[in-house]
Amino acid sequence: MSGPLRPGPSSWRRAATVVLAAGWTLPVPAAPPRPPPPAEGFRLLLLLRSARQGFLPGAHVFPGGVLDAADRSADWLRLFAPHHRPPRFGLGPAPPRRATFPVLPEARPGAPDGDEAALPDDVAFRICAIREAFEEAGVLLLRPRGPGPAAPEPGRALAPPPALADWRARVRRDPQHFLRLCAHLDCTPDIWALHEWSAWLTPFTQRRGRRFETTFFLCCLCEPPPVFPDLVEVVDCQWSSPSEATESFISKEIWLAPPQFYEIRRLEHFASLSDLHKFCLDRELEGLERWLPITLLTADGIIQLLPGDEMYLEDSNFLENLMSTEKKNEEIMKEGKKFHRVVMYNRHDYNIHVTVQSKYKHVYPKNYVVSKSRL
Repeated sequence: MSGPLRPGPSSWRRAATVVLAAGWTLPVPAAPPRPPPPAEGFRLLLLLRSARQGFLPGAHVFPGGVLDAADRSADWLRLFAPHHRPPRFGLGPAPPRRATFPVLPEARPGAPDGDEAALPDDVAFRICAIREAFEEAGVLLLRPRGPGPAAPEPGRALAPPPALADWRARVRRDPQHFLRLCAHLDCTPDIWALHEWSAWLTPFTQRRGRRFETTFFLCCLCEPPPVFPDLVEVVDCQWSSPSEATESFISKEIWLAPPQFYEIRRLEHFASLSDLHKFCLDRELEGLERWLPITLLTADGIIQLLPGDEMYLEDSNFLENLMSTEKKNEEIMKEGKKFHRVVMYNRHDYNIHVTVQSKYKHVYPKNYVVSKSRL
């Protein structure tokens, strides 16, 4: 019974997140002390969510949040003009929109069908991710109004404005104030620095649980900007390379939800920021994959199945239900060959098994199994 879905018990919300990858060079003698550069040559910004948050409390995440009507307001048109106009605002040709499972009920806040003044998703979701990076981390991914640079290159965050806390409080109360902040600074959100990376749908865990359809963007920055956690949603932060983040997760210093762990693991493919930036540019026209993990409860853990796995079923029944078996993880792994799955034994023991080919010029993580002696 695959196919379009009727609105169900879960309330789906559209969201955007940005993976900030910053170059990391050797510190100069006069500069404040800083850790040496990691093996990958770049680090990722991870934010620690407050333990009081209802969704992913205590997790380390990338900056992001729910799409607001203000993110697709027609008022942005005046700020982007005259250099960047609809329909693409200088983003280049549109990547293909691929029909993927599942089809969710359409829900666009503040933008009823036929509203031609609202911004397209490509722009609105980038503005959402940039606004959330400011709200949660005080990072301003803006650039002065005007034509873009002649050649695409890693970006730079704007220096925090005076009265940062006041502006952030206003934006938190009403996201429309983010547009006013940009106008005040005579800047536009640097939507051109954000590259489509992936899209994840929250798997089913319980009835009426929070469900999100989240677009992940990748943004390369020449250097790490200062970060100011808002101390409401976000209580701390750290810059970690993919390998450092994995090590911190295994040693139980941090906790990562499966999508964040998966994305961090595939970022280990890149040896430098320039390699990662070039990769993003080279696959600009490919579009992204949109995944709903299907949860399989086993006798000794959980397996999250991803598209392409031999056990993955494009069946809308699993949007609101779990699969289950009395077999153990190891038994299930011995029975199969075509894998795209995250095997979980506990909160800090995730194994990734991938034997399928990646699509659309993207990369998947290499197989990753934690040694039991490390736990």
